[in-house]
Amino acid sequence: MRYAISVRRDSPTPLHRQIYEEWRNGILAGRFRHGDRVPSTRDLAATLEVSRSTVTEAYDQLIAEGYLESTHGAGTFVCHELPDQWLGPRRTPANGQAPMPPIRLSRFGSRLGEEFRYPRTPPDFINLSHATPELRHFPFAIWRRLLARRFRDTTHRLFDYAEHSAGYEPLRREIAAYVSRSRAVRCRPEQVIVVNGSQQGLDLCARVLLDAGDTVALENPGYRGAIRTFAAHGARMNAVRLDADGIVVAEIGRKARLVYVTPSHQFPTGVSMSLSRRLDLIEWARRREAVIVEDDYDSEYRYVGAPLPALQGLANGVAAVYLGTFSKVMFPSLRIGYAIVPEQLIKPFASAKWLADRQTPLLEQAALADFIREGHLERHVRRMRRIYGRRREAMLESLERHFGANAKFSGDAAGMHILVRLDEPGILARATRNKVMLTDSAVSYLTDPPNNEYVFAFSALSERMIREGVKRLAS
Repeated sequence: MRYAISVRRDSPTPLHRQIYEEWRNGILAGRFRHGDRVPSTRDLAATLEVSRSTVTEAYDQLIAEGYLESTHGAGTFVCHELPDQWLGPRRTPANGQAPMPPIRLSRFGSRLGEEFRYPRTPPDFINLSHATPELRHFPFAIWRRLLARRFRDTTHRLFDYAEHSAGYEPLRREIAAYVSRSRAVRCRPEQVIVVNGSQQGLDLCARVLLDAGDTVALENPGYRGAIRTFAAHGARMNAVRLDADGIVVAEIGRKARLVYVTPSHQFPTGVSMSLSRRLDLIEWARRREAVIVEDDYDSEYRYVGAPLPALQGLANGVAAVYLGTFSKVMFPSLRIGYAIVPEQLIKPFASAKWLADRQTPLLEQAALADFIREGHLERHVRRMRRIYGRRREAMLESLERHFGANAKFSGDAAGMHILVRLDEPGILARATRNKVMLTDSAVSYLTDPPNNEYVFAFSALSERMIREGVKRLAS
């Protein structure tokens, strides 16, 4: 008997795999019935004009998986009991795909919402909404050299499981020293938990510190990644108003177990929390026995005044978790960040990290430890601070030139973006018409957002492109 088995020689799928899939799909779809004899390897090879070994390899796989059975002296047959027969309904639709029954999500799964994706920049558009590092100025030659040096590690210890899920010990020492001298953070290397970006640090905070139904106080407006993380874990959101000094502590209330803040450069408003407000927040946390989570995502870039010390360094006797990342100062795909936790939280955070993904890749951790120890990181930050400072000036000058008093902005003292309120109607429509990408701040609010408020990013654009983008908006 001739069977309708075909192969395509121009396909990237190997011939033996095509023969295997033709038989498997035909058996599951009912084209080949239980107990049917299949052609010998010699006959099928002659029919398909392929080598006999190719057919033998496909048959061996089908026999191993229980689709075919071979009887010595009798031949090869379709099995009576198939391995997939209990995986779906007895009847298979005409298209060969069994219908999937509804899958019940957990409460966590049902709260996740849609995956956030950065929109692509269409051709000829100027993207004023994406506050990413300028990659053209990163010292990739040095980074490649450090990685290559670590690749030559003859002990292979960087390619095995990590000794500690909390991170590569030399990197933890370098991070502790770096944040101590640059941000006045007080910690020992043991308190540093290396994570896959500060977003994983936020997730660990939610896992370790919150139960479903607990109240979290957040700045309003605030960082959407934090809002969605705490919401997915079932926390109740207390949206707390901001003023010129930062989060209004008097409005946090009594029920919050955790308060999340970005005090050095609030996202998205850019407000820096004043010293008196920081002390008020610390005192509130002391009275309530609550935890402060400080997200210090881009404070390395400060253009006006002296660098602000971290809130964590002031929080004596108060549980404060300090989150930082290298994705903003180096490059986004380097998913290495850190959580600096109080002594009592070292073991819970390390255990939660181990359960989440065992470890952050060791090779990149080792190269990053070298990058910091040899001074490359701080030289790069100094250089980029000058470059971003010029781009910031170009942004402010362009807004003043083209919009004048109709543009009111905040957050220009630090960071990689500013928040601008434009007292003109139809800005988003005008931006699309004139090929400019612009982000409305409404996505950052837990309450009704104001009108005509936008995040203007300047870090990844040249001064010429910044001026052209603002000019297009004003056209």
